[in-house]
Amino acid sequence: MQHGKEDNHMSDNLNELIDKYNVATPRYTSYPTVPCWNEASFSAAGWITQLQKNFGQDPAQGISVYIHLPFCESLCTYCGCNTRITKNHQVEAPYINAVIKEWQMYRTILGNQPLRIKEIHLGGGTPTFFAPENLRQLIAAVLEGNTLDANPAFSFEAHPANTSAEHLQVLYDVGFRRLSLGIQDFDPEVQRVINRKQSVEDVKVVMEQARAIGYTSINFDLIYGLPLQTLHSVFDTITVALSMKPERISFYSYAHVPWIKPGQRHFSEKDLPVGKEKMDLYKLGKGMIVEAGYKEVGMDHFALPGDSLLLASENGALHRNFMGYTDSYTPILIGLGVSSISDAWSAYAQNVKTVEEYYRLLDQNELPVLRGHVLSKDDEQSRRYILEMMCRYKVVLDPKDRSKNAQIIKRLQSLRTDGLVRVKDNVVRATPLGKALIRNVCTAFDEYLHQETDTLPVRFSQAV
Repeated sequence: MQHGKEDNHMSDNLNELIDKYNVATPRYTSYPTVPCWNEASFSAAGWITQLQKNFGQDPAQGISVYIHLPFCESLCTYCGCNTRITKNHQVEAPYINAVIKEWQMYRTILGNQPLRIKEIHLGGGTPTFFAPENLRQLIAAVLEGNTLDANPAFSFEAHPANTSAEHLQVLYDVGFRRLSLGIQDFDPEVQRVINRKQSVEDVKVVMEQARAIGYTSINFDLIYGLPLQTLHSVFDTITVALSMKPERISFYSYAHVPWIKPGQRHFSEKDLPVGKEKMDLYKLGKGMIVEAGYKEVGMDHFALPGDSLLLASENGALHRNFMGYTDSYTPILIGLGVSSISDAWSAYAQNVKTVEEYYRLLDQNELPVLRGHVLSKDDEQSRRYILEMMCRYKVVLDPKDRSKNAQIIKRLQSLRTDGLVRVKDNVVRATPLGKALIRNVCTAFDEYLHQETDTLPVRFSQAV
């Protein structure tokens, strides 16, 4: 009974604070966030130097590989990803060959030695746009001449309406055990306005096939804040989702950024739940998911007891990178394909965003990087703080950096007053209320966000 009273009290406080904290806020997939990267001093040669230096420190730690497969047959109007819309499947082979060439360039950069592959993630776009045999060719090329981690984590994003049993079997055969099904919402009207159509039966079929083949972890991607969503539609969607018992559920806030993704202008802002209305969708959905036995993991993620992501959260090993939350840390993430981002901890590099430019640079035997950032020591410290807060809801400030700590404590004052954080000595902890607004909490550690300049090109989605 007491637990329920605390939850109700938190909800009341959250309602009071929505207007104050519903501001444009980074999602902190990286730090510094991409709009704050110092691109003027970045070069492909500098990126290679940073990559080689950090890889050389401990090659045995292994690497992660993210492969962006951008093609989709139709545009989902809510989507913020880099996509290319086409029904022409002749684009598959040239793209696969280009990605393999980019990978081979990275193999050369890293010394043509056997690499320890710890993670592979296929994102998009729609990875299952590609024929199963083309995906097999791609993964075989990535694995050739390398070794696997003792517990590799291979996962892919799948559209329930076009993922076949052959897709599932082929990817299972090359090591995949996890898949993430992009559902977003089951309501027919919501699906119509976001142009994302898959039936409950589509999802059930893929689930049953995956289970029969041997997949051990299935994630559902669900979104709140979509146009035309209501408490009723979210209740129905999550009721159906919970009945299928996926190991993980990602329950994301819709990011409305039409100045970046014009496809989001296909519906009106008047159709979007905002502020308290949107937060009510979150509270309803989260409450249902937790009541069903799922435990909260970081921001937006939930997992059943025994799932590796939850175990990582409980034992302090949870990590977050451009692939999302992962159950282990790797110092090197290689991003392949258009718009992919690579991470060597001390530096980031993002690939060019169009397929044509990607091909052109590879044809010239150049890494297809567009921009990047080399982190300063101060950047790295802030990055650690934000990562700790995102993964463990706790930050231990470096006692040697009194000046920076004083600035952070000052920024935290309003959050402390509103009950989002507790601060004792050099330890900052997010409260249950702060966990619901964790993006806002992380802004206290963001030095770039607090720079007094009119030239900082920062435009982010709303926090709520």
